Amino acid sequence: MEKTRIFITGMGAVTPVGIGVPAYWQGINEGKCGIVEKETIGSFTQPGLRMALVDGFDPKAYLSTKLTLDLEPYMQYAYVAAEEAVQQSGLDTDSDRIGIVMGTALAGIVMIGETNAQLAVNGKQAGPKFLTKAMGNIAAAQFSINHKIKGPSLTVTTACSSGGDATTIGSMLIRSGMADAVVVMAGEAAVCPPLVQSLIKTGALSKTGESYPFDSRRNGFVLGEGGGALVLESEEHMKKRGGQPVAELLGCANNTDAFNPVSPDPSGAGAAAVMRLAMADANLSPEDIGYINAHGTATRLGDITETKAIHQVFGEHNVLVSSTKGATGHMMGAGGITEVIACVQAVNTGLLPENAGYEQPDPECDLNIVTKENRQTEIKAAMSNAFGFGGQNSCIIVGRVSE
Repeated sequence: MEKTRIFITGMGAVTPVGIGVPAYWQGINEGKCGIVEKETIGSFTQPGLRMALVDGFDPKAYLSTKLTLDLEPYMQYAYVAAEEAVQQSGLDTDSDRIGIVMGTALAGIVMIGETNAQLAVNGKQAGPKFLTKAMGNIAAAQFSINHKIKGPSLTVTTACSSGGDATTIGSMLIRSGMADAVVVMAGEAAVCPPLVQSLIKTGALSKTGESYPFDSRRNGFVLGEGGGALVLESEEHMKKRGGQPVAELLGCANNTDAFNPVSPDPSGAGAAAVMRLAMADANLSPEDIGYINAHGTATRLGDITETKAIHQVFGEHNVLVSSTKGATGHMMGAGGITEVIACVQAVNTGLLPENAGYEQPDPECDLNIVTKENRQTEIKAAMSNAFGFGGQNSCIIVGRVSE
């Protein structure tokens, strides 16, 4: 049976380097870094702590007063990104044939922690909106209510691959015939003392507050926040309504390492397998992939593992690779979508995102890293990797729209 072709007709982004896809892409291309000093979070202080935060975001500039009060920041970021994506697509969402999928790794963890602290210290009881602000699915519910989306609604929480996996599930809904189009959205705003303390103790967080993916100086990731969104449509639905494609969603895949709750399989087998699955879904060979937006979190083991996986899959094909997390920080679940957007922009412009912060090569990360010197090149397809705690692996492949 012939596979249903799926196209991306809209994109949206809220990131530490820019709000809106044009500003995000400009920020990436101009070498903007969204990582700033954030030593104090509530009553917790950690000298030298730095985060990648969304700067200048006023929810009232994008949302009604009611929505501003009803939505936590992780929801606001996802909602605003989805608004941008739907507006670009021109999609009429009032339909039971339109679906929605939300991705978030940590949902309302900040609000849950703050509410517990207020109760313990001041005896202040939780308000009536506690539950709807804490639950990750309410972001999609709020968007569907306001846009009359009546089709399938799902929420994905697969750690840092949540955004990529939400995209995969969106494509599955279309291919299965359950929806003609799907709004895929993701949001994260998880900066809070318990998470930061836990990441420091696991050794995952950067000790210097800098993010240097694949660089020999790397020592952990920088926590980021933001939102991303895509509108996916079947070819038939898009053409019938006169929609215009931004890119084609060529392939998607998900699998698990089945190895460890927090560490990737050091052999890279799971990551390699998910890339092969995505290429098989896209009916592409390694030579067809011109660029990989790597997961590249700047942890010691993670970057080496991903390097091994890329070599296992691509062999002699010296594919260009970069991680945008040196600029945006690790946006957790939301990064899986914003990094797909970077791939779309790369195939459409021929300008590949530079690997921010890369100066000192690591022999164990011997990849063809994108630098200022080799970033202008024409490609037809690009791959986005997203890996998460629990051994969650996601891979998305996008391609330029054929003439």
